[in-house]
Amino acid sequence: MKLTKTALIGLGIAGALGASPVLAADQYVGMPSYRVGPYAAGGSGIFGGMIDYFQMINARDGGVNGVKLTWEECETEYNNARGVECYERMKKNGPTGNTVFHPLSTGITYSVIDRATADRIPVISVGYGRTDASDGRVFPYIFPLITNYWSQNTVKIKFIGMKEGGMDKLKGKKIVNLYHDSAYGKETIPVLDVQAKMYGFTVTHLAVAHPGNEQQSQWLQIRQIKPDWVILRGWGVMNPTALKTAAKVGFPRNKVLGVWWSGAEEDVIPAGSAATGYIAAGFNVSGTNYPVMKDIQKYVVAKGKSNMEDKSRVGSAYYNRGVVHGILTVEAIRNAQEKFGKGKSITGEQMRWGIENLDLDDKKIKALGATGFLPPLHVSCSNHEGSGLVKFQRWDGKQWKVITDWIQSDQKIVRPMVEESAAKYAKEKGLKLRDCSKEG
Repeated sequence: MKLTKTALIGLGIAGALGASPVLAADQYVGMPSYRVGPYAAGGSGIFGGMIDYFQMINARDGGVNGVKLTWEECETEYNNARGVECYERMKKNGPTGNTVFHPLSTGITYSVIDRATADRIPVISVGYGRTDASDGRVFPYIFPLITNYWSQNTVKIKFIGMKEGGMDKLKGKKIVNLYHDSAYGKETIPVLDVQAKMYGFTVTHLAVAHPGNEQQSQWLQIRQIKPDWVILRGWGVMNPTALKTAAKVGFPRNKVLGVWWSGAEEDVIPAGSAATGYIAAGFNVSGTNYPVMKDIQKYVVAKGKSNMEDKSRVGSAYYNRGVVHGILTVEAIRNAQEKFGKGKSITGEQMRWGIENLDLDDKKIKALGATGFLPPLHVSCSNHEGSGLVKFQRWDGKQWKVITDWIQSDQKIVRPMVEESAAKYAKEKGLKLRDCSKEG
């Protein structure tokens, strides 16, 4: 388990390092990161961005109402068993235990749901995780914030419909769903099947084995199928491999539509010219021309304190996604303090309330210096997703260019599926649905 200097401060053992003394109150966040292995680009970028945001809040604001943010990393290598081990190792650390758990892995999210619920530690899975956890009546401590996988998928089909000239033009079209053979990769199969039946297109699901650097047979099948579009549900090395192999078999990259875990610089730069024209979904954007990013540059990067070894990655899609994680975490802490007391370390249970009552409208996002950086969201007892908005970006060979505004997901499809799936889970577990009319 790797401890950062700031993490050691949070654990109260910084004296040996000559660090400043621990304040009366601090807020501990355990991070099950992954900085080695085939998915290291995602883990290092996102956790790097989140840590830099925390550092900026500490340096610029003195913490959250005087409460310093502290953190600790535990290497999982994107492995479910190690993720659970990290969860158990960190859950009682800090003055009030772990505030919130960011698995950054759908598999790890699934693995800790029961534990986190029993321990009353909220799990934030921004744009990933178990989709039916969007129903907070069944999953009180699990938060697939901003946009869950099913919502994102309805927007992708909506985007394809726009490109084809209307949703009615989807009838008779052929779509291939090329997915990472994992819990993450399989998550959208149900909603794609529902949409295929609804709109009259044919969908073929093709799995790619971990880590994804062997795809020749799948792309030969794609060449035989001759689909109108390929949805790329990749992760790590699978993404540039898919784009390079698509080029080899002659499939146009502007007809490949990626999930946001296939839409970072690290997914396209290794593919070279094969990535040009490729389109991916996103719940955040790249770039540093935002007030929040300028503050990170001023208070952290310019002072040589960035968590990113490669400073050129500051402002990249993954790094900025980490900043989004940081914003949501800090604002939930701030929200909880408003109810349970400023200047104090909040508990996991209080943090759950803080997340569940997040309301980031356009005005609030502007005040955070993040207009256009992330979408508005309103979380509630029953709705742990909070937004459902998605943007699309195209790789022009040098950088990502945003090509749409925020597009609303189709909740008429998604929400009934979420509630049906969550109800089945509740029945299997013998759970009683929360009465959200009594929550507040």
